[in-house]
Amino acid sequence: MIYTCTFAPSIDYTTYLPEFVAGKLNRSQQVYYYPGGKGINVSRVLKRLGADSIALGYAGGFTGNYIAKFLEDEGVATDFISIEEITRINVKIKSADETELNGPAPNISASQLDALMEKVTKMEKGDWFVLAGTLPDSIPTAFFKEVAQTCQKNGVRLVLDTSGPALNELIGLNPFLIKPNEHELGELFGIVISDKSDAYSYAKKLVEKGVENVIVSMGGEGALLVTKELAVSAEAPKQKVVNTVGAGDSLVSGFIASYAKQENPLEAFKYGVASGSATAFRSDLCEKPDVEALLGQVKLTPFHEQDVTK
Repeated sequence: MIYTCTFAPSIDYTTYLPEFVAGKLNRSQQVYYYPGGKGINVSRVLKRLGADSIALGYAGGFTGNYIAKFLEDEGVATDFISIEEITRINVKIKSADETELNGPAPNISASQLDALMEKVTKMEKGDWFVLAGTLPDSIPTAFFKEVAQTCQKNGVRLVLDTSGPALNELIGLNPFLIKPNEHELGELFGIVISDKSDAYSYAKKLVEKGVENVIVSMGGEGALLVTKELAVSAEAPKQKVVNTVGAGDSLVSGFIASYAKQENPLEAFKYGVASGSATAFRSDLCEKPDVEALLGQVKLTPFHEQDVTK
């Protein structure tokens, strides 16, 4: 089974208007209400790609109920841990520029962390655990290390699509996949990633630290896959970008959905890039026909070490 975990889910209130003027009355042309959070996005896309998952995390109040019902209606199973706080609402304003207003993450108690750990300990060999989204600073790093060590011990494939101080502590615990974008990769090493050569150099360092698969997403520049045996660059399809929210999560979903069937990292990488692109070209997350229509446009090429010097 594939499990996803979102510590701070949300309802994303996304509004489209031709122009946004701060301090004035603005009238929207279109509005959408989607469950937000990187792990939730992964579960939603997995379902659309034909792979079942269980969405874990923390949810409360009428907004938490809305998220659970929305996912249930889409056929996504949930096993949220109930909290007293009302799950946050994030406002996404889409006009000439994008403006976001995100609510605060919930406070999670020690007993609520224990409830999540209990679920992790019951996962079995061959399962997947996708830890996605920012890891809250309020949660002790030791908790995330215990999660990673439990996955390692039980043969659960740990996927990290996250950021935060705890991430550095998890890299050496042999996660199966980590998917930073170029900015997150740079933050891990305290540098600025300026091109794929830089991305390759630092992705390779993550592999040397014990990560099995590193995918660096670079927006319109495509992505890189680096493992002990592979270094591959992907050129993303070219179309009008409508919405970048969830594109990286869709890449993760596509990789997992494909790898779970074939255990072929190259095919999984290609499917992941097509999934991320398909989401970027829509107002919502991708659908399977969109992904398959783009597969032929994803070009994979070996990335040689000598390319770093170019």
